[in-house]
Amino acid sequence: MQILFVSDVSINNIIGGAERVLFEQSTRLARAGHNVTILTRRNSAHQAPFETINNVQEYRYAITDSHPIAFLDSTIRNGQRIYREISSKKRFDVINFHQPFSALAVNLLRETAGIKKVYTCHSLSFEEYASRHPKTKSFLQMMARKTMEQFSLERSSKIVVLSEFTKQKLAKTYGILPDKMVTIPGGADTDYFRPAHDREALKKNLNLPQKAWILFTVRNLVPRMGLENLIKAMALIKNRNQKIILYIGGQGELKETLLSLIKELGLETSVQLLGFLSKEQLLDYYQTADFFILPTAELEGFGLVTVESMACGTPVLGTPVGGTLEILNTFDSSFLFQGVSAEQIADGILQKHSQFSVRNETYNLLRQRVRSFASDHYSWERNIAKLSQLL
Repeated sequence: MQILFVSDVSINNIIGGAERVLFEQSTRLARAGHNVTILTRRNSAHQAPFETINNVQEYRYAITDSHPIAFLDSTIRNGQRIYREISSKKRFDVINFHQPFSALAVNLLRETAGIKKVYTCHSLSFEEYASRHPKTKSFLQMMARKTMEQFSLERSSKIVVLSEFTKQKLAKTYGILPDKMVTIPGGADTDYFRPAHDREALKKNLNLPQKAWILFTVRNLVPRMGLENLIKAMALIKNRNQKIILYIGGQGELKETLLSLIKELGLETSVQLLGFLSKEQLLDYYQTADFFILPTAELEGFGLVTVESMACGTPVLGTPVGGTLEILNTFDSSFLFQGVSAEQIADGILQKHSQFSVRNETYNLLRQRVRSFASDHYSWERNIAKLSQLL
């Protein structure tokens, strides 16, 4: 097949779940013999307007971001120009949209009307915008995003969602009928994300305290991720247990706020911000952690980090939000916190600490269960098989 992915993110710069899904799907479909092209917007990390990555051709259009209207105008004009350039060389069998802005540019073109279209919805765009800008959000921007998203959803034959949570949101918000939506959960590269041969030696290499119970999370440092609640939970935990340490990977606008909170609560020896982690560093921390923590406060469409951690044999404790609720309910509901508050997070961590702090055969069996669960339910092979069939 000739497949065109239309996205607002790039597989050249994987900084979050949206990029990871696009990378895994596009490159694995290319590996399976399909001709795969990506149309996306150009960002500051791009050195050129075109690049071939793992046999996937990625074309990038320029944008003007000085003003929302200029941004939208450049998105439409330049996105359409690049689409026409690509389509003069290729005839696409299917277009798979991943975000609403580039999708709008392509869907406004008359020549794309006869091509089958699929929309992969990671989350609702206007909700993500409101969550990222809780104090400065614009009602007009929210409505514009909602209108654009609905426009492309209505022009797609099928809509792929990563969780039932997102499926229900689409039905409620846009009135999308159930038979138009297909649930294809995200995955983990279970060949790469796997248990360490020697966790203790790896801990030593990372200069992690050998006797402490290690908690790890990796998130964009933005409000909806619940990191402030997690840090406050660590203050409650410290009052009862001095040997639990939290490492937080990721970057974002809340960095200084989180650092101030850590200092205010006297947690300098209990909580450490690691900053951006490469894929190799991420694997190391997944493998060495005793538990991975997902403290999301809202809008967890799926949570690739949950299944990547589990693929490494590291159990996950998470808030009962969105896709996390579905994943951990399927595995074992006792690994869900009772809610999103600092108190509920602290109680859940301390309960599991009392149960598994001694790394004995029971804990080792738990790690084996977790690894098997991820491999059986959330491999990228399963994801690609379902997506290929749909396309």
